[in-house]
Amino acid sequence: MTVLITVWGASPGVGKSTLCDGLSRWLTDAGLRVDHFREEEILTRPQFAAVAEEFKATGRVRRQTLIAATAQFVDAIMTSGDDVVIADALMPFVPTLLAMRHGEEAIDAFMIALTEVLARVRPVMVFLDGNAERALARAARREGEHWLDWYVGKLAGYEVSPPVADVASAVKYLLRERAVTLGAVRRKDWGLVVIERADELPPDEVLQVAQRGLTPWLGDARGRIDV
Repeated sequence: MTVLITVWGASPGVGKSTLCDGLSRWLTDAGLRVDHFREEEILTRPQFAAVAEEFKATGRVRRQTLIAATAQFVDAIMTSGDDVVIADALMPFVPTLLAMRHGEEAIDAFMIALTEVLARVRPVMVFLDGNAERALARAARREGEHWLDWYVGKLAGYEVSPPVADVASAVKYLLRERAVTLGAVRRKDWGLVVIERADELPPDEVLQVAQRGLTPWLGDARGRIDV
């Protein structure tokens, strides 16, 4: 069964993309067939075309659109024969649903449907935990001086709860996003690897922790990889 590794984190800047790159190299070097789904590819992958079009047209995405796109994505995985798919900030879509102002009851119902659609793969989430304020500052250094204002403005525009007006309130919102995301995954039959203090660890150490946590979920591939 193909393993779907979906990587999320407590905040932008916590190291999701760096970890995805490292996992992709590690598993490819082990001889596995790996599909690395980068964060920006939700706008370009054909299976998610309806998601991109709906968001562009309305600024929102319906839950049924996400479910239908995920079903097409799983179909593509089955056709490809890949051993592992590494998805950077894709599923379980909880931040998207919160931005669309869905409550936790609606998110739990969505997670039931999503988990059913993913029954043909083995989903496991790697969650990079850490200090959201420190991670935001790191993202701002990487992206440029105007990025943080843009990010705060984006959250404010979605009218998320709790409301966001500045960096401090963005951090409070990200704490809620973290709690809802982890809670939604823990209530379903997904694998979960939480890396504590990921923002304080060097990237190679984060990768090593992720490797150890993921190895039990890699099934028949375990004999081909070294940790």
